Amino acid sequence: MSDALRWECQPPLLTLRGCLDRETLLPVWDARKSLLTGVTRLDVSGLDRVDSSGLALLVHLRQEASQQGISLTLEGTTDRLRTLITLYNLQDIIPADISAPAVSQ
Repeated sequence: MSDALRWECQPPLLTLRGCLDRETLLPVWDARKSLLTGVTRLDVSGLDRVDSSGLALLVHLRQEASQQGISLTLEGTTDRLRTLITLYNLQDIIPADISAPAVSQ
């Protein structure tokens, strides 16, 4: 059983914590439209685990934001997540930063 996925939304920042995988992503998927309202930054530094389903969700969130004319920036990308992005050759679709975790303002 996967650890819970938690999030905190304080636009323009959406912070995800816990495990983002096929067993935990449904609540975020269901709430994605309201969660993305006013959000331009997505802090993923608190994710302990991301599987291919979770990565697909991140790609989809960026695409939905892009369709609304919003550039959704991923912040705090971990080494593991950058490796997964590279393995799926998604660097152009979901750029992975190498910066420190996001800081809420």
